[in-house]
Amino acid sequence: MFSQISYLLHGRAARRNVRMLARYLFFLVALVTFYSTVFHFLMEFEGRTFSWVTGFYWTLTVMSTLGFGDITFTSDQGRIFSMVVLLSGVIYLLVMLPFTFIQFFYAPWLEAQEKSRAPNELPVGTSGHVILTNTDPISLTLVKRLNKYRIDYAIIVEDLQSALDFHDKDFRVVVGRLDDPETFRRLRTEAAALVVVNNNDMINSNIIFTIRELSDSVRIVTNADSDDSVDILQLAGATYVFQFTRELGESLARRAIGASMHANVIGRFGQLLIAEAPAMRMPFEGKTLKESNLRRLTGVTVVGIWERGRFEIPAPDTVISGTSVLVLAGSEIHLKTYDELFEMRSEKSRRVLILGGGRVGRAAAEALKEQKIAYCIVETNKEFIEDNDNYIHGSAADIKTLVRAGIYEAPTVFVTTHDDDINIYLTIYCRKLRPDIQIISRSTLDRNISKLHSAGADLVMSYASLGVNTIINILRPDEVLMLTEGLNVFRLPVPSSLAGVSLGESGIRQRTGCSVVAIHSGGSDRINPDPATILQKSDELILIGSADAETRFIELYT
Repeated sequence: MFSQISYLLHGRAARRNVRMLARYLFFLVALVTFYSTVFHFLMEFEGRTFSWVTGFYWTLTVMSTLGFGDITFTSDQGRIFSMVVLLSGVIYLLVMLPFTFIQFFYAPWLEAQEKSRAPNELPVGTSGHVILTNTDPISLTLVKRLNKYRIDYAIIVEDLQSALDFHDKDFRVVVGRLDDPETFRRLRTEAAALVVVNNNDMINSNIIFTIRELSDSVRIVTNADSDDSVDILQLAGATYVFQFTRELGESLARRAIGASMHANVIGRFGQLLIAEAPAMRMPFEGKTLKESNLRRLTGVTVVGIWERGRFEIPAPDTVISGTSVLVLAGSEIHLKTYDELFEMRSEKSRRVLILGGGRVGRAAAEALKEQKIAYCIVETNKEFIEDNDNYIHGSAADIKTLVRAGIYEAPTVFVTTHDDDINIYLTIYCRKLRPDIQIISRSTLDRNISKLHSAGADLVMSYASLGVNTIINILRPDEVLMLTEGLNVFRLPVPSSLAGVSLGESGIRQRTGCSVVAIHSGGSDRINPDPATILQKSDELILIGSADAETRFIELYT
């Protein structure tokens, strides 16, 4: 209440409103007093006398149209005066007064009440927090991860109503202008761990420049939509400049049959490398993990298997299917041995089909072109068509267009539009036309990943998860490595209850779902340790597992 009254008394517009309301109320008091005075003169003209209280009583009852009728004029002059008082009362008391009150007091008071709900600054002493400047899918997904790791954050929202909507959804928001240095001063930017600037390129440069007026040391992560904007954002002061759409397109291209059947490195944790390798058309497809002999032949350990978006900790009798994507852990030498042993003759003679010629589709095409792999892009917008050799104008939902593009010959199809509804629609259609084709789809929102897998996609790459994983790895480089949606590599000290126990006897994998991929001991990493390795209290475990598995390990051993 005090903050709302303070707003009404200190804001320039609010003070003007209060003055206008006060003037109107003064006018009404003067009008009532004038009518009461005239009332006495007219009553004396009729030979009657009343007190001043009665005069005010009569004026207010007539102006408010209550008209009890206990005091009335008998002369024509008095009755004409009564009509004037009645009409002016209807206008000034019943019409103008409520409007003026609402316009100049009630509405500003409600606005002050709403503003008091949405804070415009962080508490003094706030530090180590993350500041976000947008409410896009990457930012909202990042908030979920920050909550999980108990990292404070604040989202800057310019519009008050939008800020209140997010506040009601339990997001921590601050109302402020993105180009105002005072906004970032109130957010304690100089003490922040990271600022994530993910608006359009023009706005990003302005925001970054504004932040640099306050702090030269705070780390700033931003996304560039255009290639031309990368160096401009760096000049503005960004610490890290990424192109998430380009990275997403390149990530799609790396997973295509015929592009690279090698182990694609998706994360590094010291000397430990984590990679993904598709099992489709590999020699070990259809075999169990034990029958594949991958560890004996290459030194890599299969620490997990992605099966249509579901991460599984494999057992020795787990069958490797054509839709499986192996998650491998090993050193650089181990992965090189894997690549040499399972080098697959690529199918570069057949064109990869790309549905959608936007930024992601074009980035995937460029990556394929660098590997000298033919491609064909189906695009409905003529403005995006760069040449007639690799582009086909038409709808991807039209069977004739898909036939011209080579749907029945292509080894792989990328579904790359920015609309998840369209991606689901096209994935269903392509799977119906080609049950044996590899379908790799883009997902903008994480909640649609499972739907795309159900629709028939072999792999789904999430735009939001790609950006969030990159940001989290910058924020906590030595503690956790986020590889993909729900899959983390993390480092924890050996629990006291496991000290002196062999790795095989610890039961970590069976009890938590996490796999120990390395042991940090004496300043070096023992990658893929033998099950007979004795765990020492001074050692640190490097584990891989899903988010739920990580939570189980922490709850069980810490």
